[in-house]
Amino acid sequence: MTFSILARDRDTGELGCAAATGNLAVGAWVLAAQASAGVVATQGWSVSTLWREEAMRGLVAGEQPQSIVDRLVGGDNGAGYRQLIILDTRGRSAGWTGEKNEDTKSHVLSPDLAIAGNWLANENTLEVLNNQFIHADGTLADRLLHGLLMAAKAGGDMRGTLSAAINVVSPQSPPLDLRIDYSQTPIEDLIVLYKKTKDETYQEFISVLPTIEDPHRC
Repeated sequence: MTFSILARDRDTGELGCAAATGNLAVGAWVLAAQASAGVVATQGWSVSTLWREEAMRGLVAGEQPQSIVDRLVGGDNGAGYRQLIILDTRGRSAGWTGEKNEDTKSHVLSPDLAIAGNWLANENTLEVLNNQFIHADGTLADRLLHGLLMAAKAGGDMRGTLSAAINVVSPQSPPLDLRIDYSQTPIEDLIVLYKKTKDETYQEFISVLPTIEDPHRC
């Protein structure tokens, strides 16, 4: 149904998340990011935006990702139909894949990285997402989008892909929050949209927006 990736850039402190799915508006349902706390992806046969909101509240409060996962799973009778990955500002990750989600389903955790997917076309999709991200060049956003695209080409969602999204946050810069809510080529369209953010006029706009580190910038 959905494949997603959360990552932290050790050099810049940026946090990012990206996802694609065979349904509408994956960015509205799945992803959440806060520069001072962490990133979250919640998905599955019965995706819970309540999990996403509570996971972010836990991160803001300083709770460890695994503790958040344990608490949410333990308190929800529908947990078997849900999937969740969390990554905090220290690069600690945790995840859950409910057994009642459609195969192929799994999540993979490592320092500074978490990936997950369900209803995937094959087991290779998450391995490709992981490896392509790790070995990609460029900014965190560049690498997230490259991993997403290669994962889709490796199989991706069993039903095909209709929407894609990316969110990158940092104390030093305004958020990058881009979505393609419906398209036959959503990841490719998302990459085109991302490239538009590199235009000089847009960069001039971004350069005067307030950030966590410079909240009075104008």
